[in-house]
Amino acid sequence: MFEITPDLDRSKSTSLYIQLYEYIKKEIQSGGIKAETKLPSKRKLSNHLGISQNTVEAAYQQLNAEGYVETKSRKGIFVNKLEEDTILFQSPETPYIKEGNDEKKYKIDFNHGKVDLEHFPFSIWRKLTQQSLYFEERELFLSGEPQGEVLLREEIAKYLFQSRGVRCARDQVIIGAGTQYLIGLLCLVIGKELTYSMEDPGFHRIRTVLEDQGVGLKHIPLDEEGISISHLKDSNARIVYVTPSHQFPNGNVMPITRRMELLKWAEEKNGYIIEDDYDGEFRHVGKPIPSLQGLDAHGRVIYLGTFSKSLIPSIRISYVILPPDLARKYHERFQLYKQTVSRLNQNTLYQFMLDGHWERHLNKMRNIYRRKHTVLLSSIEKNFNNLVTIIGDKSGLHILLEVHNNMSEDELIRTAAMKDIRVYPTTIYQQNKDKIQQPKILLGYGGLTELQIEEGIRLLKKAWFI
Repeated sequence: MFEITPDLDRSKSTSLYIQLYEYIKKEIQSGGIKAETKLPSKRKLSNHLGISQNTVEAAYQQLNAEGYVETKSRKGIFVNKLEEDTILFQSPETPYIKEGNDEKKYKIDFNHGKVDLEHFPFSIWRKLTQQSLYFEERELFLSGEPQGEVLLREEIAKYLFQSRGVRCARDQVIIGAGTQYLIGLLCLVIGKELTYSMEDPGFHRIRTVLEDQGVGLKHIPLDEEGISISHLKDSNARIVYVTPSHQFPNGNVMPITRRMELLKWAEEKNGYIIEDDYDGEFRHVGKPIPSLQGLDAHGRVIYLGTFSKSLIPSIRISYVILPPDLARKYHERFQLYKQTVSRLNQNTLYQFMLDGHWERHLNKMRNIYRRKHTVLLSSIEKNFNNLVTIIGDKSGLHILLEVHNNMSEDELIRTAAMKDIRVYPTTIYQQNKDKIQQPKILLGYGGLTELQIEEGIRLLKKAWFI
């Protein structure tokens, strides 16, 4: 019987289903798995590899979406024949060898980038994908709208108005494969001659994109309410990138008073605010605060969002809402830029939202993540009491832990690893190292079970205080 046996590494930040998908894709491309080969069933492969059926389902779904495999009714999943120029030829004398990985394998990984895959409705997504292929077969092989499929942009605009108070027309919505790509596009639309700024500490991947674009970049410190308006005014920046719904990495929620101050700054400066609504769907305490874009009366806010946390990361669908003046500039000068998200994934997501599956899934995940959040906080309270301080626990899928044991950040990470627990540093997000005082550790919990969270916190107590 044909079997697939990849070397899946649970210690990696890359999800298991992505590792499995990439392994099968490479084998198909290299000819290791031949066309018309029937792949193992989800049940058989999950049992063989010791992983969940949902993990296998996610990998197969992505392969199906990219055309590497197809599902034949009542027969199974089969490998498609590839065009010759897509095959990666390898000499029989030099077979593919996976490069060694020296990373330690961890029992529990508090990775903030992982999400809960066990509850994603893969069967519904697969059905909608197959429907798109059946009804839109010819259209899907043609170039789509440069800024994204019209129907999906309409659904996104409708959802954002209902959930976040965002006001926009479909022509203001641009879809792209990830927020980093969209930030790069924004630099072209806004202009690189202006000075940009961002929170410090702040999201290092966005910082990297801005630096790679060659723009002047200022790092603005935070206070207890978010980005410091006084420091922002003292800079010569006209563009500022912020994460007001769940500041990354500190986790604070920007209050309405600070949001209004920030809007006033943008109006007076004739500048723009790039509002990344990071983790905005998952708020655990209090009522949601309206988006900056929804409060903006002068077209000064660029709204950035993604489906990576609320669906699954590999779908890679993000979006940006441009103010009217920048939308006009985009349409005049950047329509030659091709769309980076597959039409198949866009059409499937549109139908997923239209049929109400998106809202039901989001509501279910809010409840699931809220339970995990409660378990995390109660476990910390039970094990640590006043030995640690929790920071940024009102929303999102991660918290920071300030540990009061005189250990350095490196020592906290190293001693946790000795107990088979992986935790993450925060100094990598800080540009001004002089501002760093008490070490803080980042704990993500979205991809862990409640039992793993409890066990992980119990072992961290042993690592740091016993």
